[in-house]
Amino acid sequence: MIKKLADHELDEFLVVAKKAVLAAESVIIKYYQMADEQNIEIKSDNTPVTLADKYAEKAIRACLHAHYPDHGIYGEEFGHNDSEQSDFLWLIDPIDGTKSFVRGYPFFSTQVALMYQGQLIVGVSNAPLTKELCHARLGGGAYLNGKRIYVNQSIEYYNSCLSSGNIQSLVKNNWHRFGQLLLKFGKTRGYGDFYHYHLLASGKVDLVVESDVNILDIAALVVIVREAGGVITDLAGMEINLETTSVLAGGQQSYNLGVKILNE
Repeated sequence: MIKKLADHELDEFLVVAKKAVLAAESVIIKYYQMADEQNIEIKSDNTPVTLADKYAEKAIRACLHAHYPDHGIYGEEFGHNDSEQSDFLWLIDPIDGTKSFVRGYPFFSTQVALMYQGQLIVGVSNAPLTKELCHARLGGGAYLNGKRIYVNQSIEYYNSCLSSGNIQSLVKNNWHRFGQLLLKFGKTRGYGDFYHYHLLASGKVDLVVESDVNILDIAALVVIVREAGGVITDLAGMEINLETTSVLAGGQQSYNLGVKILNE
């Protein structure tokens, strides 16, 4: 049985998560300004990793470990620590959008989330170059730079927007259904990575469709979208978990439309 956490405990976790992403910020900015010294490596999945990714994750881990030495930690660059049996698991993506980072444009963020007995309860997404700090904790609402934000719950075609990311896998799987979904929206964009979730949670985008993701890409954003009043699952409508590889997120109306069309 999941023990109910008190509000003050959730607030404390959120404070520490914010400290962790801010600890990574100076590292990331330093290496962003040193384009010739990023020492880019290509991982086995053909994605890049830089010194900034590694050192930013180390800074986050050090912060989390200092406050919660018994908690589990799972990070993009260094995997799991030795506390996998803990009820608490911190999920880290030091740079969500490393490809953007490498190419020198500012659409990337640091994401830290906390999972408690399988439930995501805290999420922080910090974009240092665009100066967007988005955060949420279970039952506490979602905030962007300190201002409460909400998803848009009512969409009209002329003013509606769908944003997609990493859609290559849809070409083989359900490209036709995705095309039918696009026709239901007035405009489509491909903001990608953290950014379209910030827009969604702020009521500026109505639906997000993504494939080829992993839990570290989206864990913090799941909490933010839900606390902003949104619905977020995988493309089949299944709950987000550690094995999730796709996302469908929106207000209730747009989400219902998306899950219906993509699974007809």
